[in-house]
Amino acid sequence: MNNKKIVITGMGAITPIGITTDDFWNNAVNGVSGITQITRFDASSFPTKIGAEVKNFDPLNFIDKKTVQRNDIFTLYALAAIQQAMQDANLTQNTLEKLDRSRIGVVVGSGIGGSNVFIKNVQAFEKGGWKKVSPFFIPGLITNMASGIAAIDWGLKGPNYSISTACATSNHSILESYEIIKRGEADIMVTGGSEGALNEICLAGFCASRALSTQNENPQKASRPFDKERDGFVFGEGSGIMIIESEESAIKRNANIYAELAGGAMNCDAYHITAPKEDGEGVIRCMNHALQHAGVQKEDINYINTHGTSTPLGDKAEQLAIKSVFKDYINKIKINSTKSMIGHLLGAAGGVEAIAVIKSIQNNILHPTINQEFPDPECDLDCVPNKSIDYRVNVAMSNSFGFGGHNCSLIFKRYNK
Repeated sequence: MNNKKIVITGMGAITPIGITTDDFWNNAVNGVSGITQITRFDASSFPTKIGAEVKNFDPLNFIDKKTVQRNDIFTLYALAAIQQAMQDANLTQNTLEKLDRSRIGVVVGSGIGGSNVFIKNVQAFEKGGWKKVSPFFIPGLITNMASGIAAIDWGLKGPNYSISTACATSNHSILESYEIIKRGEADIMVTGGSEGALNEICLAGFCASRALSTQNENPQKASRPFDKERDGFVFGEGSGIMIIESEESAIKRNANIYAELAGGAMNCDAYHITAPKEDGEGVIRCMNHALQHAGVQKEDINYINTHGTSTPLGDKAEQLAIKSVFKDYINKIKINSTKSMIGHLLGAAGGVEAIAVIKSIQNNILHPTINQEFPDPECDLDCVPNKSIDYRVNVAMSNSFGFGGHNCSLIFKRYNK
Protein backbone atom coordinates (compact mmCIF):
# COMPACT_ATOMS: atom_id res chain seq x y z
CA MET A 1 0.00 0.00 0.00
CA ASN A 2 1.41 3.38 -0.95
CA ASN A 3 1.53 6.26 1.53
CA LYS A 4 -0.73 8.58 -0.47
CA LYS A 5 -3.16 10.29 1.92
CA ILE A 6 -6.87 10.35 1.06
CA VAL A 7 -8.83 13.28 2.45
CA ILE A 8 -12.43 14.48 2.64
CA THR A 9 -13.13 17.85 1.03
CA GLY A 10 -16.93 17.95 0.64
CA MET A 11 -20.12 16.60 2.21
CA GLY A 12 -23.82 16.54 1.37
CA ALA A 13 -26.71 15.14 3.39
CA ILE A 14 -30.42 14.58 2.87
CA THR A 15 -31.81 13.14 6.11
CA PRO A 16 -34.94 12.87 8.27
CA ILE A 17 -33.54 15.62 10.53
CA GLY A 18 -32.25 18.02 7.91
CA ILE A 19 -31.74 18.39 4.18
CA THR A 20 -28.37 20.10 4.44
CA THR A 21 -25.25 18.90 6.21
CA ASP A 22 -25.38 21.73 8.73
CA ASP A 23 -29.07 21.22 9.53
CA PHE A 24 -28.50 17.49 9.96
CA TRP A 25 -25.54 18.05 12.26
CA ASN A 26 -27.14 20.78 14.37
CA ASN A 27 -30.23 18.64 14.96
CA ALA A 28 -28.10 15.57 15.72
CA VAL A 29 -26.07 17.47 18.33
CA ASN A 30 -29.34 18.60 19.92
CA GLY A 31 -30.75 15.06 20.01
CA VAL A 32 -33.64 15.77 17.64
CA SER A 33 -35.56 12.72 16.43
CA GLY A 34 -36.81 12.57 12.86
CA ILE A 35 -39.12 9.63 13.49
CA THR A 36 -42.87 10.20 13.15
CA GLN A 37 -46.05 8.46 12.10
CA ILE A 38 -45.76 7.59 8.40
CA THR A 39 -47.50 10.26 6.30
CA ARG A 40 -46.61 9.19 2.77
CA PHE A 41 -49.19 6.41 2.65
CA ASP A 42 -51.79 4.83 4.90
CA ALA A 43 -49.88 2.57 7.27
CA SER A 44 -52.76 2.06 9.71
CA SER A 45 -53.10 -1.66 8.88
CA PHE A 46 -49.38 -2.39 9.34
CA PRO A 47 -47.90 -3.59 12.64
CA THR A 48 -45.33 -0.80 12.25
CA LYS A 49 -46.87 2.60 11.52
CA ILE A 50 -43.79 4.79 12.04
CA GLY A 51 -40.79 5.75 9.96
CA ALA A 52 -38.03 8.30 9.47
CA GLU A 53 -39.24 10.23 6.43
CA VAL A 54 -37.27 13.00 4.75
CA LYS A 55 -39.27 16.18 5.32
CA ASN A 56 -39.63 19.42 3.34
CA PHE A 57 -37.63 18.08 0.41
CA ASP A 58 -38.43 19.72 -2.92
CA PRO A 59 -36.24 18.09 -5.56
CA LEU A 60 -36.78 21.07 -7.86
CA ASN A 61 -34.60 23.09 -5.51
CA PHE A 62 -31.71 20.91 -6.62
CA ILE A 63 -32.65 19.18 -9.88
CA ASP A 64 -34.31 20.12 -13.18
CA LYS A 65 -37.94 19.16 -13.77
CA LYS A 66 -37.26 16.57 -16.48
CA THR A 67 -34.81 14.64 -14.28
CA VAL A 68 -37.27 14.77 -11.38
CA GLN A 69 -40.07 13.32 -13.51
CA ARG A 70 -37.97 10.45 -14.86
CA ASN A 71 -36.27 9.15 -11.72
CA ASP A 72 -36.97 7.38 -8.46
CA ILE A 73 -36.72 9.33 -5.23
CA PHE A 74 -33.55 7.46 -4.21
CA THR A 75 -31.79 8.96 -7.26
CA LEU A 76 -33.17 12.42 -6.49
CA TYR A 77 -31.94 12.25 -2.91
CA ALA A 78 -28.51 11.25 -4.20
CA LEU A 79 -28.36 13.99 -6.82
CA ALA A 80 -29.36 16.61 -4.24
CA ALA A 81 -26.71 15.42 -1.77
CA ILE A 82 -24.12 15.25 -4.56
CA GLN A 83 -24.88 18.85 -5.52
CA GLN A 84 -24.32 19.91 -1.90
CA ALA A 85 -21.08 17.96 -1.64
CA MET A 86 -19.72 19.28 -4.95
CA GLN A 87 -20.42 22.85 -3.94
CA ASP A 88 -18.92 22.24 -0.49
CA ALA A 89 -15.75 20.96 -2.16
CA ASN A 90 -15.69 23.94 -4.55
CA LEU A 91 -16.18 21.63 -7.51
CA THR A 92 -18.43 23.92 -9.54
CA GLN A 93 -18.83 23.77 -13.30
CA ASN A 94 -16.34 26.64 -13.54
CA THR A 95 -13.70 25.07 -11.31
CA LEU A 96 -14.13 21.69 -13.00
CA GLU A 97 -13.06 23.27 -16.29
CA LYS A 98 -9.57 23.57 -14.82
CA LEU A 99 -9.42 19.88 -13.86
CA ASP A 100 -9.07 16.64 -15.80
CA ARG A 101 -12.62 15.28 -15.55
CA SER A 102 -11.42 11.82 -16.63
CA ARG A 103 -9.69 11.70 -13.23
CA ILE A 104 -12.93 12.28 -11.29
CA GLY A 105 -15.23 9.31 -10.64
CA VAL A 106 -18.47 8.39 -8.89
CA VAL A 107 -19.34 5.37 -6.75
CA VAL A 108 -22.75 5.92 -5.15
CA GLY A 109 -24.76 2.88 -4.10
CA SER A 110 -28.22 1.92 -2.89
CA GLY A 111 -29.38 -1.10 -0.95
CA ILE A 112 -32.76 -1.39 -2.66
CA GLY A 113 -32.75 1.08 -5.56
CA GLY A 114 -35.81 2.30 -7.44
CA SER A 115 -38.57 0.43 -5.63
CA ASN A 116 -41.09 3.26 -6.07
CA VAL A 117 -40.60 3.24 -9.83
CA PHE A 118 -40.93 -0.55 -9.76
CA ILE A 119 -44.24 -0.43 -7.88
CA LYS A 120 -45.66 2.29 -10.14
CA ASN A 121 -44.82 0.42 -13.33
CA VAL A 122 -46.05 -2.96 -12.07
CA GLN A 123 -49.38 -1.29 -11.29
CA ALA A 124 -49.42 0.29 -14.77
CA PHE A 125 -48.64 -3.06 -16.38
CA GLU A 126 -51.41 -4.82 -14.49
CA LYS A 127 -53.93 -2.24 -15.68
CA GLY A 128 -52.88 -1.80 -19.30
CA GLY A 129 -50.17 -4.22 -20.34
CA TRP A 130 -46.68 -3.49 -21.57
CA LYS A 131 -47.64 -0.34 -23.46
CA LYS A 132 -48.39 1.38 -20.17
CA VAL A 133 -44.91 0.75 -18.81
CA SER A 134 -42.70 3.84 -18.85
CA PRO A 135 -39.64 3.90 -21.13
CA PHE A 136 -37.85 5.22 -18.05
CA PHE A 137 -38.82 2.20 -15.93
CA ILE A 138 -35.48 0.39 -16.17
CA PRO A 139 -33.28 3.51 -15.82
CA GLY A 140 -35.39 4.54 -12.83
CA LEU A 141 -35.09 1.12 -11.22
CA ILE A 142 -31.41 0.26 -11.43
CA THR A 143 -29.09 1.23 -8.58
CA ASN A 144 -26.29 2.61 -10.76
CA MET A 145 -28.40 5.44 -12.14
CA ALA A 146 -27.51 7.91 -9.38
CA SER A 147 -23.84 7.50 -10.30
CA GLY A 148 -24.60 7.65 -14.00
CA ILE A 149 -26.72 10.81 -13.91
CA ALA A 150 -24.28 12.56 -11.59
CA ALA A 151 -21.50 11.88 -14.09
CA ILE A 152 -23.63 13.20 -16.95
CA ASP A 153 -24.63 16.33 -15.01
CA TRP A 154 -21.10 17.18 -13.93
CA GLY A 155 -19.13 15.73 -16.84
CA LEU A 156 -17.23 13.28 -14.65
CA LYS A 157 -15.53 10.68 -16.83
CA GLY A 158 -13.58 8.62 -14.31
CA PRO A 159 -14.53 5.25 -12.73
CA ASN A 160 -18.30 5.06 -12.31
CA TYR A 161 -20.52 2.34 -10.87
CA SER A 162 -22.67 1.41 -7.89
CA ILE A 163 -22.37 -1.04 -5.03
CA SER A 164 -25.36 -2.73 -3.38
CA THR A 165 -24.64 -4.55 -0.14
CA ALA A 166 -27.75 -3.76 1.88
CA CYS A 167 -26.92 -1.65 4.94
CA ALA A 168 -23.16 -1.81 4.30
CA THR A 169 -23.56 -0.15 0.88
CA SER A 170 -22.27 3.33 1.73
CA ASN A 171 -19.23 2.08 3.62
CA HIS A 172 -18.34 -0.30 0.81
CA SER A 173 -18.73 2.54 -1.71
CA ILE A 174 -16.51 4.87 0.32
CA LEU A 175 -13.84 2.23 0.86
CA GLU A 176 -13.82 1.23 -2.81
CA SER A 177 -13.50 4.90 -3.80
CA TYR A 178 -10.53 5.15 -1.44
CA GLU A 179 -8.94 2.16 -3.19
CA ILE A 180 -9.60 3.65 -6.64
CA ILE A 181 -7.62 6.75 -5.70
CA LYS A 182 -4.90 4.66 -4.04
CA ARG A 183 -4.57 2.60 -7.24
CA GLY A 184 -4.06 5.80 -9.21
CA GLU A 185 -7.24 5.44 -11.30
CA ALA A 186 -8.68 8.78 -10.13
CA ASP A 187 -7.75 11.86 -8.14
CA ILE A 188 -11.23 12.72 -6.87
CA MET A 189 -14.24 10.49 -6.09
CA VAL A 190 -17.87 11.30 -5.35
CA THR A 191 -19.10 8.56 -3.06
CA GLY A 192 -21.70 7.40 -0.53
CA GLY A 193 -25.19 6.00 -0.68
CA SER A 194 -28.85 6.80 -1.13
CA GLU A 195 -32.13 5.15 -0.22
CA GLY A 196 -35.77 6.06 -0.86
CA ALA A 197 -37.62 2.80 -0.24
CA LEU A 198 -40.03 3.92 2.47
CA ASN A 199 -43.15 2.66 0.68
CA GLU A 200 -45.93 0.11 1.26
CA ILE A 201 -44.28 -2.97 -0.21
CA CYS A 202 -40.88 -2.48 1.43
CA LEU A 203 -42.51 -1.69 4.78
CA ALA A 204 -44.56 -4.87 4.38
CA GLY A 205 -41.42 -6.88 3.71
CA PHE A 206 -39.63 -5.63 6.79
CA CYS A 207 -42.77 -6.13 8.88
CA ALA A 208 -43.02 -9.70 7.62
CA SER A 209 -39.44 -10.35 8.70
CA ARG A 210 -40.22 -8.84 12.12
CA ALA A 211 -37.21 -6.53 11.88
CA LEU A 212 -38.97 -3.25 12.76
CA SER A 213 -39.90 -1.56 15.99
CA THR A 214 -43.61 -1.58 16.80
CA GLN A 215 -43.45 1.20 19.39
CA ASN A 216 -46.02 3.18 17.43
CA GLU A 217 -47.46 5.21 20.29
CA ASN A 218 -44.32 7.27 20.79
CA PRO A 219 -42.39 7.34 17.49
CA GLN A 220 -39.56 9.58 18.67
CA LYS A 221 -38.65 7.02 21.32
CA ALA A 222 -38.90 3.96 19.08
CA SER A 223 -35.28 3.91 17.91
CA ARG A 224 -33.31 3.18 21.07
CA PRO A 225 -30.00 1.47 20.29
CA PHE A 226 -28.41 -0.31 23.27
CA ASP A 227 -31.42 0.42 25.51
CA LYS A 228 -33.03 -2.59 27.18
CA GLU A 229 -36.44 -1.72 25.67
CA ARG A 230 -35.25 -1.78 22.03
CA ASP A 231 -37.40 -3.96 19.80
CA GLY A 232 -36.22 -3.39 16.23
CA PHE A 233 -35.00 -0.72 13.85
CA VAL A 234 -36.98 2.18 12.39
CA PHE A 235 -37.17 2.36 8.59
CA GLY A 236 -35.61 5.56 7.23
CA GLU A 237 -34.53 7.20 3.99
CA GLY A 238 -32.09 9.80 2.67
CA SER A 239 -28.60 10.18 1.26
CA GLY A 240 -25.08 10.83 2.51
CA ILE A 241 -22.37 11.82 0.02
CA MET A 242 -18.70 12.70 0.43
CA ILE A 243 -16.03 14.05 -1.88
CA ILE A 244 -12.76 12.27 -1.24
CA GLU A 245 -9.52 12.95 -3.04
CA SER A 246 -5.79 12.56 -2.83
CA GLU A 247 -4.09 15.02 -0.53
CA GLU A 248 -2.01 16.16 -3.50
CA SER A 249 -5.15 17.00 -5.49
CA ALA A 250 -6.76 18.82 -2.56
CA ILE A 251 -3.69 20.94 -1.86
CA LYS A 252 -3.16 21.71 -5.54
CA ARG A 253 -6.63 23.18 -5.89
CA ASN A 254 -6.55 24.79 -2.42
CA ALA A 255 -9.52 22.76 -1.17
CA ASN A 256 -10.73 22.82 2.42
CA ILE A 257 -9.72 19.51 4.04
CA TYR A 258 -12.09 18.23 6.74
CA ALA A 259 -10.41 14.98 7.75
CA GLU A 260 -8.37 12.05 6.51
CA LEU A 261 -9.87 8.74 5.41
CA ALA A 262 -7.13 6.47 6.70
CA GLY A 263 -8.48 3.14 5.46
CA GLY A 264 -10.88 0.36 6.32
CA ALA A 265 -11.80 -3.26 5.76
CA MET A 266 -14.67 -5.46 4.63
CA ASN A 267 -15.56 -9.10 5.06
CA CYS A 268 -18.50 -11.46 5.51
CA ASP A 269 -19.96 -13.41 8.42
CA ALA A 270 -20.92 -16.28 6.07
CA TYR A 271 -23.51 -17.18 8.66
CA HIS A 272 -27.12 -16.03 8.06
CA ILE A 273 -29.08 -13.96 5.52
CA THR A 274 -30.30 -11.41 8.08
CA ALA A 275 -28.95 -12.13 11.57
CA PRO A 276 -25.44 -11.28 12.78
CA LYS A 277 -23.36 -14.02 14.30
CA GLU A 278 -24.00 -13.79 18.04
CA ASP A 279 -20.33 -13.90 19.03
CA GLY A 280 -19.50 -11.10 16.57
CA GLU A 281 -16.69 -13.11 14.99
CA GLY A 282 -16.95 -11.51 11.54
CA VAL A 283 -17.24 -8.00 12.96
CA ILE A 284 -14.20 -8.62 15.18
CA ARG A 285 -12.14 -9.65 12.17
CA CYS A 286 -13.39 -6.67 10.18
CA MET A 287 -12.50 -4.10 12.84
CA ASN A 288 -9.07 -5.66 13.39
CA HIS A 289 -8.35 -5.66 9.66
CA ALA A 290 -9.52 -2.04 9.39
CA LEU A 291 -7.03 -0.99 12.06
CA GLN A 292 -4.26 -2.85 10.28
CA HIS A 293 -5.20 -1.45 6.87
CA ALA A 294 -5.30 2.12 8.20
CA GLY A 295 -2.00 1.71 10.01
CA VAL A 296 -3.40 2.64 13.40
CA GLN A 297 -3.32 0.89 16.74
CA LYS A 298 -6.40 0.12 18.80
CA GLU A 299 -5.08 2.61 21.36
CA ASP A 300 -5.37 5.35 18.72
CA ILE A 301 -9.15 4.98 18.40
CA ASN A 302 -11.16 7.13 20.80
CA TYR A 303 -14.58 7.16 19.11
CA ILE A 304 -16.74 4.62 17.26
CA ASN A 305 -19.88 5.49 15.35
CA THR A 306 -21.62 2.14 15.64
CA HIS A 307 -23.99 0.35 13.32
CA GLY A 308 -26.31 0.48 16.33
CA THR A 309 -29.66 -0.31 14.70
CA SER A 310 -31.75 -0.84 17.85
CA THR A 311 -32.26 -4.56 17.28
CA PRO A 312 -31.97 -6.85 20.32
CA LEU A 313 -29.43 -9.21 18.78
CA GLY A 314 -27.46 -6.79 16.58
CA ASP A 315 -26.66 -4.21 19.25
CA LYS A 316 -25.52 -6.87 21.69
CA ALA A 317 -23.31 -8.58 19.10
CA GLU A 318 -21.68 -5.30 18.06
CA GLN A 319 -20.86 -4.26 21.63
CA LEU A 320 -19.46 -7.73 22.32
CA ALA A 321 -17.26 -7.41 19.23
CA ILE A 322 -16.03 -3.93 20.20
CA LYS A 323 -15.09 -5.19 23.66
CA SER A 324 -13.24 -8.13 22.14
CA VAL A 325 -11.19 -5.90 19.83
CA PHE A 326 -10.33 -3.08 22.23
CA LYS A 327 -10.16 -5.10 25.46
CA ASP A 328 -8.69 -3.14 28.41
CA TYR A 329 -8.64 0.06 26.37
CA ILE A 330 -12.43 0.07 25.93
CA ASN A 331 -13.08 2.49 28.80
CA LYS A 332 -11.23 5.23 26.90
CA ILE A 333 -13.54 4.96 23.88
CA LYS A 334 -16.88 6.67 23.36
CA ILE A 335 -19.47 5.15 21.05
CA ASN A 336 -22.80 6.44 19.73
CA SER A 337 -25.57 5.62 17.28
CA THR A 338 -26.79 8.19 14.76
CA LYS A 339 -29.70 5.84 14.02
CA SER A 340 -31.25 6.71 17.37
CA MET A 341 -32.35 9.97 15.71
CA ILE A 342 -32.61 9.26 11.98
CA GLY A 343 -33.65 5.61 12.01
CA HIS A 344 -31.97 3.17 9.66
CA LEU A 345 -31.31 4.62 6.21
CA LEU A 346 -30.30 1.18 4.86
CA GLY A 347 -27.88 1.74 1.96
CA ALA A 348 -27.53 5.43 2.85
CA ALA A 349 -26.80 4.86 6.54
CA GLY A 350 -23.01 4.67 6.35
CA GLY A 351 -22.76 7.80 4.21
CA VAL A 352 -24.68 9.92 6.70
CA GLU A 353 -22.87 8.34 9.64
CA ALA A 354 -19.48 9.05 8.04
CA ILE A 355 -20.54 12.70 7.83
CA ALA A 356 -21.42 12.60 11.53
CA VAL A 357 -17.92 11.28 12.27
CA ILE A 358 -16.27 14.03 10.21
CA LYS A 359 -18.39 16.73 11.85
CA SER A 360 -17.40 15.32 15.24
CA ILE A 361 -13.72 15.60 14.30
CA GLN A 362 -14.27 19.15 13.05
CA ASN A 363 -16.27 20.41 15.99
CA ASN A 364 -14.95 18.36 18.93
CA ILE A 365 -18.48 17.27 19.79
CA LEU A 366 -20.14 13.86 19.95
CA HIS A 367 -23.86 13.73 19.30
CA PRO A 368 -25.92 11.69 21.76
CA THR A 369 -27.50 8.29 21.48
CA ILE A 370 -31.00 9.31 22.46
CA ASN A 371 -33.68 7.26 24.25
CA GLN A 372 -31.31 5.78 26.81
CA GLU A 373 -33.78 5.15 29.62
CA PHE A 374 -33.43 1.52 30.68
CA PRO A 375 -29.80 0.34 30.89
CA ASP A 376 -29.04 -3.00 29.29
CA PRO A 377 -26.26 -4.77 31.24
CA GLU A 378 -25.20 -6.51 28.01
CA CYS A 379 -24.77 -3.14 26.24
CA ASP A 380 -22.87 -1.20 28.87
CA LEU A 381 -20.34 0.79 26.81
CA ASP A 382 -20.43 4.59 27.06
CA CYS A 383 -22.79 5.49 24.21
CA VAL A 384 -23.04 9.24 25.00
CA PRO A 385 -26.53 8.84 26.46
CA ASN A 386 -29.18 11.47 25.72
CA LYS A 387 -26.97 14.58 25.60
CA SER A 388 -24.08 15.58 23.36
CA ILE A 389 -20.66 16.06 24.92
CA ASP A 390 -17.55 18.08 24.16
CA TYR A 391 -14.92 15.59 23.08
CA ARG A 392 -11.79 15.76 20.96
CA VAL A 393 -11.90 13.01 18.36
CA ASN A 394 -8.47 12.01 17.11
CA VAL A 395 -9.07 8.72 15.27
CA ALA A 396 -12.56 7.31 14.72
CA MET A 397 -14.12 4.13 13.40
CA SER A 398 -17.47 3.90 11.62
CA ASN A 399 -19.18 0.51 11.37
CA SER A 400 -21.83 -0.70 8.93
CA PHE A 401 -23.20 -4.23 8.60
CA GLY A 402 -25.70 -5.52 6.05
CA PHE A 403 -28.11 -8.38 5.40
CA GLY A 404 -26.13 -11.22 3.89
CA GLY A 405 -23.42 -10.88 6.52
CA HIS A 406 -21.62 -7.94 4.88
CA ASN A 407 -19.34 -6.05 7.27
CA CYS A 408 -17.39 -2.86 6.66
CA SER A 409 -15.43 -0.62 9.02
CA LEU A 410 -13.91 2.73 8.05
CA ILE A 411 -11.19 4.67 9.87
CA PHE A 412 -11.14 8.49 9.88
CA LYS A 413 -8.40 10.68 11.36
CA ARG A 414 -7.93 14.30 12.27
CA TYR A 415 -6.03 15.75 9.32
CA ASN A 416 -2.39 16.71 9.76
CA LYS A 417 -0.21 17.79 6.86
